[in-house]
Amino acid sequence: MLDKTGFKRKRFNDLLSEMESKARESFGETVNTSERSPLGIILRIFAWFLSRIWTTAEDVYNSGYISTAEGANLDRLGPFVGISRILEQYAKGKVVITGTAGHTEAAGFRVGTAGGVYFDTTEAFTIGADGTAEVAVEAIDPGQKGNAAAGAVTVVVNPNPDISGVSNPEPITGGREKETDPEFRARYEMSVAGGGAASVDALRGALLRLDGVRAASIMENNGMETDSAGRPPKSFQAYVLGGDERTIGETIFLTKSGGIETWGDIEQEVEDAAGYPHLIRFSRAEEVPVAVQIEVTRNESYPADGDEQIRKAIIRYIGGEDDAGSYYNGLSMGADVIYTRLISAVYSVEGVEDVMLSAGTQGVWNTGNLAVEPFQVAQTKASDIAVSSHV
Repeated sequence: MLDKTGFKRKRFNDLLSEMESKARESFGETVNTSERSPLGIILRIFAWFLSRIWTTAEDVYNSGYISTAEGANLDRLGPFVGISRILEQYAKGKVVITGTAGHTEAAGFRVGTAGGVYFDTTEAFTIGADGTAEVAVEAIDPGQKGNAAAGAVTVVVNPNPDISGVSNPEPITGGREKETDPEFRARYEMSVAGGGAASVDALRGALLRLDGVRAASIMENNGMETDSAGRPPKSFQAYVLGGDERTIGETIFLTKSGGIETWGDIEQEVEDAAGYPHLIRFSRAEEVPVAVQIEVTRNESYPADGDEQIRKAIIRYIGGEDDAGSYYNGLSMGADVIYTRLISAVYSVEGVEDVMLSAGTQGVWNTGNLAVEPFQVAQTKASDIAVSSHV
């Protein structure tokens, strides 16, 4: 039922009890509604179908709230704050192709790994006098499976007498799966002020909605004198992690209040609707690399890939890059790394009996919280998380 306290779903037992009471009211107190009687069987069949309808009604009610909506229903709430779910992304990188000097190939030349992960060149290329050409490539399939370690791309899919080989000196990264419901909810909450303008929350929300931006923070100087960080009077400085610099500059200009100065070490010239130029300044966020050492006592239910699950749980909490090349937003800018939250992330993996954990930055280890400044953001990666497990 729906009342001022919210929606309460009637379950099978509730419905059956009400239907049995109505049957006794209609046919007398001695009517047989046991599970093997004809009337009892009919009542149970109807109660089961009605319980399904009540379940659907509950799902409809929950679909209107960010904390309970799921899947496509959650997607439909995003436009209310100007965001949409991040879909699967294609891994991108560069390869070095060797062959005959002067040979030209159009975009779409296909290369791959021995394991069957394939990439297409995104631009035409001509092999230089040294017999090599560096070319941008993109995975043909989206998701984490498109990420490749350095040196993994060695296969020329369509043999060509003028192409002798291919390699990727740097990893090919950026492929990620579709944003999960918890990740989307977290970004929704950070962007909730994005519908406004000319406020700190609106600026931060607008920046967080940009593709590739993983964290953002706004520092103000409301005084009439230059502050200790060098910010002029009545100015603000945006710290941004990730994203395109040109797009960031345009977003700050469109969202900030008129007459308020921007500050930072990165400059972008943006034109207003009348064509007049404006200089927009901002800064890149300072990443604080966090390393974690974990010793786990496990039981028989600990999964075979338990160590890897622990690494991923830590990365999802802190934020950063997993070993497949996918990025997770994790903590917001200026948020401290809470020691007990790290412990909780480890215990989220089945089969963990006991945990000894230490975390640190710049080689300094401790078993407490890690403080992060407002212009900093904690980040980690799989290679910085050491996990050892034993019975």
